[in-house]
Amino acid sequence: MLDPIAPSRPAAIRLSFLRKRFAAGGVTALDDVSLEVGQGEVFGIVGRSGAGKSTLIRCVNLLERPDAGRVEVLGADLLSLDEAALNAARRGTGMVFQHFNLHTRRTVAENVAFPLEVAGLPRAERAARVAEILPLVGLEARRDAYPAQLSGGQKQRVGIARALASHPRILLCDEATSALDPETTREILALIRDLRDRLDLTVLLITHEMSVVKAICDRVAVMEAGRIIEEGRVFDVFTRPAHVTTRRFVAEVIGHAVPPGTLARLPAPAEGQERRLVQVVFAGPHSTRAVVSEASRDFGLDINIISGRVDEIAGEPFGVMALAAYGPPARVEAGLDWMKGLGLDVTELAP
Repeated sequence: MLDPIAPSRPAAIRLSFLRKRFAAGGVTALDDVSLEVGQGEVFGIVGRSGAGKSTLIRCVNLLERPDAGRVEVLGADLLSLDEAALNAARRGTGMVFQHFNLHTRRTVAENVAFPLEVAGLPRAERAARVAEILPLVGLEARRDAYPAQLSGGQKQRVGIARALASHPRILLCDEATSALDPETTREILALIRDLRDRLDLTVLLITHEMSVVKAICDRVAVMEAGRIIEEGRVFDVFTRPAHVTTRRFVAEVIGHAVPPGTLARLPAPAEGQERRLVQVVFAGPHSTRAVVSEASRDFGLDINIISGRVDEIAGEPFGVMALAAYGPPARVEAGLDWMKGLGLDVTELAP
């Protein structure tokens, strides 16, 4: 497992040794989970259905109370607060949901104003806040529309605006893009990132899609069976995933699997030679180096590039290639060892 990288800023959220078990079905949703999110970070929690991520994010504002552990948000120990103090603390945290949860008989403006109405703010203050926030999410022209008249992306923008109505410092996103098409997902993620920068928000989001993490997050934690199995900077987790579950998530985004038909068409090695199939991840200072041509020349190998792509993760260059290396076994081994010595991640692929 990668060593967790501590946030560079003071913690906005600190969860310590959380445990939560649901009596119905005897499910342990959280099993001794600790997590720290720095102020101003976009932190992702990724996992399959049932991993415990939804329970975890709901513990941050105590919509779900853990059976054990400590929940600190913006310096306050939430579990020690009385109901009035807890309600006040919750106003510092906004939440965006997967299914929008809009009031169908209220306009966009009325939906955004609703939590302020519940909090007892005067009408004039509510109107001023709505007028302030709708331009931030690109909905000033739709303020009088009803949810039925909106696209999915517009509905989620209303949900984001509503979550920001009380001037929160933390934004929780519970599968906020799962109900959206890919293009709209990209737009909503870009909006969340922009709002983070403009409003100095801390964002904690959960998702089952590693592509969401890649697009927006600074750091990520991977959950499985109620535990965090891997945590670190997004770039590090993508380029050097340690846990088998994380590797599966990353593979879905990077797409490095080689189709069986392609492998079947590869030529067999000549007599006295072997063929080694490997995946090479190019990251860091050697991400743009001509490694394949150097290895081919210096070690006398024939190297066939089966597949490859170049990408950028968290602003850093990154590449992945599937290679078939042909040559005498000792030379092939030496060439692959040379690549590893450069700090590249070289993994054998099944023949």
